[in-house]
Amino acid sequence: MDEPSMPTSPAHSPGPPAPPIPLAELLASKDLGLRRIAGPADADLLWVHTSEMADPYPYLLGGELLLSAGVLLTDPDHYVGRLVEAGAAALGFGVRPVYEAVPEALIEACDRYGLPLLEVPPETPFTTIARAVWRLMAEARHRELRRVTRAQQALATAAARPDPVPAVLHQLATQLSGRAVLLTARSEEVHAAGRRPPPEAAAALTRLTRVVARERPGSPASATDTHGGTHLAAYALGGGEGLVLALATRQRESGDHTVAGIAVVLLSLLAAPHQGADAADRSAALVRLLLGATPAEVAPLLGPDGPWTVIHARRSDGTTPDALTAGALGASLGSALVDAGREDDDGTVRVLLPATAREAPPQGDDGEEPGEPEEPPRARTVPPHPGWTLGVSTPTPLPALAAADTRAARALAHAEATRTPLTVDAPVAGLAALIPPGQAAAHARTLLAPLTPSLADTLRCWLSLHGSWDRTAVALSVHRNTVRQRIGRCAELLDVDLNDMDVRTELWFALRQE
Repeated sequence: MDEPSMPTSPAHSPGPPAPPIPLAELLASKDLGLRRIAGPADADLLWVHTSEMADPYPYLLGGELLLSAGVLLTDPDHYVGRLVEAGAAALGFGVRPVYEAVPEALIEACDRYGLPLLEVPPETPFTTIARAVWRLMAEARHRELRRVTRAQQALATAAARPDPVPAVLHQLATQLSGRAVLLTARSEEVHAAGRRPPPEAAAALTRLTRVVARERPGSPASATDTHGGTHLAAYALGGGEGLVLALATRQRESGDHTVAGIAVVLLSLLAAPHQGADAADRSAALVRLLLGATPAEVAPLLGPDGPWTVIHARRSDGTTPDALTAGALGASLGSALVDAGREDDDGTVRVLLPATAREAPPQGDDGEEPGEPEEPPRARTVPPHPGWTLGVSTPTPLPALAAADTRAARALAHAEATRTPLTVDAPVAGLAALIPPGQAAAHARTLLAPLTPSLADTLRCWLSLHGSWDRTAVALSVHRNTVRQRIGRCAELLDVDLNDMDVRTELWFALRQE
């Protein structure tokens, strides 16, 4: 029997890497030979962890399938009680070489505490079980990604219809197999789609919408509840109209929250009846982008306020923002063009912001414009936002947004590594600005040709952080030893001494041309 001393789940993962895996799916893997001998049949697995400690409680995150051969098992009742207290999902007990069979006292304790107990045969290594769980998780994640992608495309297509709000609600109800209702702050139904829930659940959903109604000061952006097996959710829409999206579904699947978040963003844009022509055009541009249009195609709809600034943002406390929180950040920045990302990604929110703004023309006493020349566009400054860490690109023409997106990501990594609330990607200036861009780019390509993109990114980040191993590791989300290995490889491939300031200067100049 294999007895790994390290947990088989990622030690530094901030959350589950994929949707939870039903215990039944793991038991269905006949090649593992697992058998449930105690406890309930239903459980959701988030991790796999191996431990032979007498009390592994301090090292559990919750949701684990804990694997053990019982090396230090002395008090099964206390042991199982601590596992349940820690939130473990199930216990896998390996027979031999320590025990010839699963102890009866352990079986009784698992039945008493309601913890699923699996018998692991001697020919099944624990590492094989771990690999099976991660394979099932990867498959579940791919299914979720495909489902969310299909839902996003369907909702975006519905938003482009002549009757967008009812169409989006109908598509949302179809995607979630439930009821979708658009309500006023006073719970008056505006549009609805999908099968009606039972009367008691419908009444509970109405009460839930009042929790998020904007008419109440300090109302939360979203709320959830369960009533008689029906899952309920309410989301406050942006736009200042006090509208609420209410959902009732018989089952809750992985990705439902992401699908609902996409609908919230679209409905916030589409259901605002008083938006002006400019806002309507920008909403149309967002829908076009969701449908796969290129920046050049939507440029006329985005308006004359270019160039554009790309902003990458993450919550300072490490939490993953939902679509409503991301929308609130966009609103505070002055843009409805917000990408809230996904629930299971790194929590980055992206905002597309016009880099300039125009002052309103002065008005005469009678409300008519006096005829003075219109104020020229002024540069828009992005201020720090409490609770957020921001990386900001320099103003960029629309066709170059992809490069600006990369620069904003680098700026965010730099801000997190240096623990500053905001970092702006600095434009090429000083002596570097005197060199023709074409010649500078050609020189950079030649100089950096031996490096892979990953090595070039590491070198750029390391130089920008003044050669700090720890800060570079934070910015790249890797171990500091990995940074040392990559920088050493860069020095070897380039055949240079990276302690030489002249070398660092030339490399920094070349890396800034990308």
